[in-house]
Amino acid sequence: KGQHIKVFENIKRDGFLRYRVDGEIYTMAQDFPELDPNKTHTIEVVIDRIVVKDFGQNFKELSNGTKIEIPNPDRARVADSVELSLKKAEGLVSIANLDDGTTETYSENFACSVHGSVIPEIEPRSFSFNSPYGACNSCHGLGRRQEVIPELLIKENLTLTEGAIIPWNAGNTLSWYLKLLEEVGKEYGFDTKTPIKKFTKEQREILIYGAGNTEFAIKMSGSQGKSAGEEEGFVKYEGIISNLERRYLETDSDHVRKALEKFMEEQQCSTCNGGRLKKEFLGVTILGKNILDATQFSIKQAADFFADLKSGLDKSALTIATPIIDEISERLKFLLKVGLAYLTLDRSSATLSGGEAQRIRLATQIGSKLEGVLYVLDEPSIGLHQRDNEKLIETMRELQELGNTVLVVEHDEETMKAADYLIEIGPKAGKAGGEVINIGTPEEFLRNKTSSTAAYLSGRKKIEMPTVRRTAKIDEKTNKPQFVSIKNATFNNLKNVSVDIPLGCFVGVSGVSGSGKSSLINGILAPHLLNELNKAKQVVGEHKKILGVEYLDKAIIIDQSAIGKSPRSNPATYVNVFNDIRTVFSEATESKIRGYKIGRFSFNVKGGRCEECQGDGIKKIEMHFLPDVYVECEVCHG
Repeated sequence: KGQHIKVFENIKRDGFLRYRVDGEIYTMAQDFPELDPNKTHTIEVVIDRIVVKDFGQNFKELSNGTKIEIPNPDRARVADSVELSLKKAEGLVSIANLDDGTTETYSENFACSVHGSVIPEIEPRSFSFNSPYGACNSCHGLGRRQEVIPELLIKENLTLTEGAIIPWNAGNTLSWYLKLLEEVGKEYGFDTKTPIKKFTKEQREILIYGAGNTEFAIKMSGSQGKSAGEEEGFVKYEGIISNLERRYLETDSDHVRKALEKFMEEQQCSTCNGGRLKKEFLGVTILGKNILDATQFSIKQAADFFADLKSGLDKSALTIATPIIDEISERLKFLLKVGLAYLTLDRSSATLSGGEAQRIRLATQIGSKLEGVLYVLDEPSIGLHQRDNEKLIETMRELQELGNTVLVVEHDEETMKAADYLIEIGPKAGKAGGEVINIGTPEEFLRNKTSSTAAYLSGRKKIEMPTVRRTAKIDEKTNKPQFVSIKNATFNNLKNVSVDIPLGCFVGVSGVSGSGKSSLINGILAPHLLNELNKAKQVVGEHKKILGVEYLDKAIIIDQSAIGKSPRSNPATYVNVFNDIRTVFSEATESKIRGYKIGRFSFNVKGGRCEECQGDGIKKIEMHFLPDVYVECEVCHG
């Protein structure tokens, strides 16, 4: 927008005789056109006007019969004009046909001539979500972002007046929101004394997502001596989600941010749909697949895709791609060898089990083909189904055959039997352990009569299979077995699964790695039970319904997450036995003489803890460009 007088003056100063404004051509002999400053205008420089002639190549035959190319003045003129246009217009040139009035635009950039969209030159960093050049601007390459979850916001059985909107109940803000919602309700047909579960779908969407640009008249408290209700203002209703998102982004308070995060969960980024890259780079495809599609393959599917890729390329592309495809295929083979065929290439490292992470590192080492190295592995078979154990053992054996030593801390029977040498530490745990009980080749190891491990490996001892199995608990009212039944589960890779789990039994959920065990139990059943029985607010995986919850009183989820809420937590504080220990010390005669209460014996409370290390027992020394170093506190000595 604007009158662009300076643009016209610059065109004249550069020596051009003609220019085009909004499709109409002007000459420098004319006055500059008066443009409407409130409208958008298109201004173009006329570089050259050419009558189409013979733009083909000219040849001349020499006396000896040889033909040589000679310059074509018309062809050279076109080339010079195009070059000047590209220079002036930053890579753009338009060619107007005055006979039929059509204009064609060309670009030397990666640009769309129709929409004008331009992307930078494509290079490897364009496909890296760790680089600002390739990463999605909304989620910064994470593929996920904190999103407000509608299911966590509302208590369906309550009215707005009773506090149905959970995040608006804190503080003194509820009365203000109720005033606004009363006016919104007048417009959309609801009131603040109707339970939310009776709202229509449209009314719920207005409540959650807002009323757009519609303004509502609100009576506000007066100031400067005026009584309340004298002033009237117009306010837009932004909706619960927009309100929480705005407050989350605007606040500088960690306390407020944490309070709002209770209503949020990490969700797939809506801009890149979890692709982590900018949309323009997700638009680059090979045989119809972009880089996101390729990384969503399982390792087995990816190996098949790249194996078949060569047949779909032309000769030129094949020459370029062959060494790259071979390298990719070779690396995928290493991952297949360690039993990770089920993993997808985009699997987050945070979701890998300890055994999976070790096997990935193992695959990397196989590819490096190092010799003379000592590899130490800590239970690499964790989470691995017995079906894939043999592949893992073969991989470790392959590392050893390269000329390396492989040292494995392991309980798995197959791994121990495959070893060349075995060492047993014992005889028991903790202070009762710490001795070498048995050592030698497998044959020598099994002959040891004092080793419990050798006794089980040799078959002298074994865990007998139970002769009697428990059955489901019987319902006293109906005299029927009690089950918790999951119906039509479709979360992650579950394919419309329905399962009946007997109550009062020891129930195992088995299957090969990646088959959907965790999705069924931890993704659907556990969060559903926590929501129903413990009044939690967790997102449950896709399913139709879960029956039998009425048979249960409480759900307790035991997983591998850290115990306690602070780094000072330990087993004694977690099971509350430390409270009794502190009480005993506070009851001692010396404690009573000194007036020591129970808090004096807590490393979490000021007055009891060591103030030098704040009760941690260790001090962190920042090393700037090196990793931080932790040392024992010199005051309390840990």
